[in-house]
Amino acid sequence: MHVEKIQRASLTFYRDEDWGGLRHGVFTRHGGVSESPWDTLNMGASIGDSAAAVKENHARMYRALDVCGERATSCWLIHGVDTLVVTAETLGNGPLLKADAMVTNQPDAPLVMRYADCVPLLFYDRARQAIGLGHAGWRGALAGIASRIVQVMRQTYGSRPADIEALVGPAISRRNYRVGEDVADQAQAYFGESAGVIWRDPADGKPHLDLWRANRLDLQRCGVTKIKVLPICTYENTKDFYSHRAEAGRTGRFGVLISL
Repeated sequence: MHVEKIQRASLTFYRDEDWGGLRHGVFTRHGGVSESPWDTLNMGASIGDSAAAVKENHARMYRALDVCGERATSCWLIHGVDTLVVTAETLGNGPLLKADAMVTNQPDAPLVMRYADCVPLLFYDRARQAIGLGHAGWRGALAGIASRIVQVMRQTYGSRPADIEALVGPAISRRNYRVGEDVADQAQAYFGESAGVIWRDPADGKPHLDLWRANRLDLQRCGVTKIKVLPICTYENTKDFYSHRAEAGRTGRFGVLISL
């Protein structure tokens, strides 16, 4: 699969070996300064952790990837499909705009997001030298956030889906993600009943949502074929990743960064 696990400056993160010229990482929860229950590399600033600890954790992530933190851009996640186009005039963190995805073609303009069961979506178009980063929970996935990011890259940079490479990161797995019938109905309405996005537990018949499959299918439907999935279940790996569901909401957020 060509996704490697890296340890650098006390931090541990995953990256795509084939993206050698791209600074990027899906970070675990190790190597930071936050105390329990946010221990230790928590990137979430609005969940009760010390602001100073979160700031230091971000600084460590930037140092590990040798990027300029002052040029990093993030957004206020709202579980939708709104996508920000980061330009030379708008990069850097001022007041956070509401969105669940960002794209840019600016060099040394890190895109940063935070996760705890939702799916990280990383995009790279080598031909146009453009990147994207998305956050896909069930609402975003069933509203087509993956294909929306591709659409914005096409409209903004002239990207061709065939040139776009995508990495779908760690998230809660199907067997641990039971959902309500209303979510199952929405999934089948968007993907179709035969898509396999909804799985029912034989023991009780309850629906479970497969976020990895949903985002992969959304990408394939819009013409993206170069897709890798890092199938690490956050729910089952709270030693390395934060999981909102497994830890009953008292947990941190792991960081994902991508930069040209």
